[in-house]
Amino acid sequence: MDTLNFEYNDDDWRLFIDSSKVSLKVVLLHNGNEIPSIPLAHGTDMKETYENMQFLLKKIQYERYKWKICGDLKVIAILLGLQLGYTKYCCFICEWDSRDRKLHYLKKDWPQRKALVPGIKNVLFQPLVDPKNIFLPPLHIKLGLFKNFVKAMDKNGGGFTYLKQKFPEISEAKIKEGIFIGPQIRELLKDSEFQQQLSTTEINAWNSFKNVVEHFLGNMLAENYRDLVANLINSYQKMGCNMSLKLHFLHSHLDFFPPNLGAVSDEHGERFHQDILHMEKRHKGNFTNMLADYCWTLKYARKT
Repeated sequence: MDTLNFEYNDDDWRLFIDSSKVSLKVVLLHNGNEIPSIPLAHGTDMKETYENMQFLLKKIQYERYKWKICGDLKVIAILLGLQLGYTKYCCFICEWDSRDRKLHYLKKDWPQRKALVPGIKNVLFQPLVDPKNIFLPPLHIKLGLFKNFVKAMDKNGGGFTYLKQKFPEISEAKIKEGIFIGPQIRELLKDSEFQQQLSTTEINAWNSFKNVVEHFLGNMLAENYRDLVANLINSYQKMGCNMSLKLHFLHSHLDFFPPNLGAVSDEHGERFHQDILHMEKRHKGNFTNMLADYCWTLKYARKT
């Protein structure tokens, strides 16, 4: 930080951990996103496992700095020692029963987890971080909500047909599963023709989704954000959407989200993936040279 001429304070930064097909990355993101991302660790051919996370956190001296952490829900589950996959108790905040579908939309308050104890309620290992230091990932919440929406759409309706025509490069199997990326969802949010192809129930759910994305999951927190989230839950229920873990967080743990999700979004970590991708190819796995190249870029940008 001194070399890059960045002022440093622990509370001004959050830790982002994620992997691509070729590497596992640990990056510092600035809260407010006014300063470029700073890479801390880069492991080639390292998978997202508990042992690797433990190793990386030790190397970057996480116990000394205790940054807040953002990442996708798989990374968060590993850091908290939770069992992966379709488990009964997959929420790290409460004892939500993911398989009790009859109660998902009816029951909002579930027993709170008093502790994450290995061997109890789908906990495998001792948590590596404090659950209070977790930022729920806005980008992946958005991706999950859109996935729920698409999976509940009428597969013979105009809206689903429009998705296949608009994104011919995506296989029909992936579209049925609602597997889209951020830029594609942003494109649809601006596409008025898509909404015209939806049924009345789908339109209500789509408008609720747009309102939550714009007025809760972004930089602007509307005063009526609780009503907007409640409308989303209600419209998704009417549409027949299954309650996913991401939808559960909105339904039962709205107070766990920070006030400005745009300032601590995991989306900026995903952008780092794209920024570093070309350097990874150029340096062919030589992290030392790649890190030097990236940091010189930051230093030059800072001067200009």
